[in-house]
Amino acid sequence: MKISIIRGQNQIGGSIIEVSTDSTRIILDIGINLIEDSPIDVPQIDGLFCGAKNVDAVFISHYHADHMGLVNHLLPEIPVYMGAKAYRVLSASADYRGTHLGFYPEYLIDKKTVVIDDMCITPYKCDHSAFDSYMFLIKCGEKTVLYTGDFRANGRHDFMDLLQSLPEVDAVIIEGTMLSRDDTTKNIEEEFLEKIATSYLRRHNGPAFIMMSAQNIDRIKTAYEVAKITNRLFLEDIYTADITVASDYDLPVPDKKNGIRVFSTGGDKQYAKLQKYKEAKIGKYEIAKKPFLMCIRQSMKNYLEKLSDMIPFDDGVLFYAMWKGYMEQPEMETFLHFMRQKGIKIHILHTSGHADPQTIDALIKDVTPKIIIPVHTENAQWFERYKNISYVCYDKEIII
Repeated sequence: MKISIIRGQNQIGGSIIEVSTDSTRIILDIGINLIEDSPIDVPQIDGLFCGAKNVDAVFISHYHADHMGLVNHLLPEIPVYMGAKAYRVLSASADYRGTHLGFYPEYLIDKKTVVIDDMCITPYKCDHSAFDSYMFLIKCGEKTVLYTGDFRANGRHDFMDLLQSLPEVDAVIIEGTMLSRDDTTKNIEEEFLEKIATSYLRRHNGPAFIMMSAQNIDRIKTAYEVAKITNRLFLEDIYTADITVASDYDLPVPDKKNGIRVFSTGGDKQYAKLQKYKEAKIGKYEIAKKPFLMCIRQSMKNYLEKLSDMIPFDDGVLFYAMWKGYMEQPEMETFLHFMRQKGIKIHILHTSGHADPQTIDALIKDVTPKIIIPVHTENAQWFERYKNISYVCYDKEIII
């Protein structure tokens, strides 16, 4: 097998990896760069994005744009494989925005092998901040390669179960996002965030808000559990409700009976979309009468201004549950300043979606690769600490 790192080496995001034999050519992920110009720069890769089809299949590890943002630019006859629930989340997001995905994938099933000519590709469900994520084990003849995609051990999926199911491999293509960050401490577990937030919220009687990615299903589960434990309504905006329903995760659908309600920030389009949640919809006047934990975004400033005229925000809490770097963006700074002026205390409630050094170490010791191929990292040299491997590969191409 020949492994070609088309993009994603010595950088975070923008992953495009090719694995090929004399007769077969597959692609692992087709991401855009994290900082991408508009319009998107589509690399002119013959047989993939242009020319005659010369790729047998594309396998997508998860739905983050830096791993699948180029999917709509693929030649249409190339089969795409991804998780069924991941695709449903993407579809719900596209439907809400009034856009079209433009592709219909073959669905991955955990540990069910896909045969592409002389290659066998087995997906292994893994934990990441993107729901329904997968690693890929590629086997050809006697050689095996593991591609980790993005992964972690601190979410709601059992990392030890994954390690026990993975075989030893000849090579591992592994992410190292966290290795270039100053803080190399072990990630906080998602379930521990739940305890932190519950304890904090019990000390405050005002309204509670949370800012998080609507596609981070684990974090939504955390927020819901916090609301339930502290006897607050869990209020989802329409977009978040659409995503959680599509995910079909271990989370009740919006309904008065389970304390999950759906609100609209206004406008005819929003009102029309709210009608599908008629048993769960809630307006500002009812919200103002009850304790709640509300999912919000910075675009909701006007709505929150009106809500603050109806109920005092004093002794209120905003859980900021996203990457801290976003707080430095001008629009976010303005929004957080607005919330502070309203009397809201801001509490950071976040843990990474990427493997910490301890998790990376555990995986490498488990699959015992002869060759390590670092991707999705700015600190590939970190992997040189492993003395029992043949080498760390910094080349764009390698044959195993």
